[in-house]
Amino acid sequence: MEKKRIILASGSPRRKELLLQIGIVPEIIVSHVEEKITSDEPSVVVMSLAEQKAVDVAEDMPEGAVVLGSDTVVAADGKILGKPKSHEEAYEMIKRLAGRSHQVYTGVCIVKKGTAGEEDTVVSFYDETDVNVSTMTEAEIREYADSEEPMDKAGSYAVQGFFARYIEGLKGSYANVMGLPVHLVYQKLKELGAV
Repeated sequence: MEKKRIILASGSPRRKELLLQIGIVPEIIVSHVEEKITSDEPSVVVMSLAEQKAVDVAEDMPEGAVVLGSDTVVAADGKILGKPKSHEEAYEMIKRLAGRSHQVYTGVCIVKKGTAGEEDTVVSFYDETDVNVSTMTEAEIREYADSEEPMDKAGSYAVQGFFARYIEGLKGSYANVMGLPVHLVYQKLKELGAV
């Protein structure tokens, strides 16, 4: 069976790396859709944003192409923590996460372009991982928040970066925390006949 063309609608080097790790070599076409958030429920938000990105990129794709969109958020007490706009905001987020558990949600949308007049197939899903962060001193929080690592990360941290020293453990998928639940992605692509 021929492999389908798989397009990742994301410029995230981590998502590309995760797909390569499981033997999928994606084309990268970044969506420039203006994201619209219509909920404050983390699972709904990530699936909606993933779908907006995937559908945007899929519009210009030929029949049979498979487009994968994704979005990740960090939530503490059900409140979404976005990407920090300043080191001070990063400090506030890390302070909130230190010494407790929080959740990471990644939404995925896969659009398989229909062939010969068929409708496109659109599949959306999400994964959730609990992350436990150890207690941190004021100096540790400040040092991390003042570094460049938190600046483009949801919740102000990267699980695979310097912040790993503060991760006590997690329940669920590590890859999900990095930005793509590859075990679920692979199963859905298999169901769609794309791998």
